[in-house]
Amino acid sequence: MATIVLVHGAWHGSWCWRHVVPLLELEGHRVLAPDLPGHGDDPASPHVQTLARYVERIGTVVAGCDEPAVLVGHSLAGLVISAVAEADPTRVARLVFVSGLLPREGDSLVRICSADPDNPMNLATIRTPGHKSQSIDPARLEEIFYPDCPADDIAFARHRLGPEPFATMFNTVHVTPERFGTVPRAYIHCLRDVALPLFLQEQMVAASPCESVLRIACGHSPFFAMPAELAAAINRLAR
Repeated sequence: MATIVLVHGAWHGSWCWRHVVPLLELEGHRVLAPDLPGHGDDPASPHVQTLARYVERIGTVVAGCDEPAVLVGHSLAGLVISAVAEADPTRVARLVFVSGLLPREGDSLVRICSADPDNPMNLATIRTPGHKSQSIDPARLEEIFYPDCPADDIAFARHRLGPEPFATMFNTVHVTPERFGTVPRAYIHCLRDVALPLFLQEQMVAASPCESVLRIACGHSPFFAMPAELAAAINRLAR
């Protein structure tokens, strides 16, 4: 069995994996789901965080594992797990992108998503006081993140989503064939994703091919919409 580190995306916390963690543990895996700095139960201010601090947090988690870990990154966390693999590829057994940002050298969230200028996400964010971070318009939340998710999960998330600093949207990642490129990677497409549409997911995989490509017929949040299917896909890849 594997050590699996689940890394949440922007605005979320480790709480988004609440259905997936026990399903993977039932398969015998050791599962870690840390909060990124300033998210979930982490006490740090969310407004001053950077992508580098996210990478440092996950790098520390991976360094404490007894074996190379399978890193699973959702959405923005695709950049995080890629940078962790670049920093120390010997500590990473596999990268799994769940509708995640799969970067090339020098990519950022803004650079990747600029290929989709009409994305509704562009009109769904609200600047927080001080203009150092942004939140999602509560009225657009279900449409963008949770269109196919159970009502209780949507309510659960609505009270836990936090602001995301602008810095993490613009920070770039450094990845090389000699380090990041040596780590096996897999992609799980979310076929009905609005926040990161399928054509963008496919563009990233075409530019950075993955050994395995799986598909789940859901929106941006398979951990709520189809947790059993997501856990089965991660389990298959981790084995």
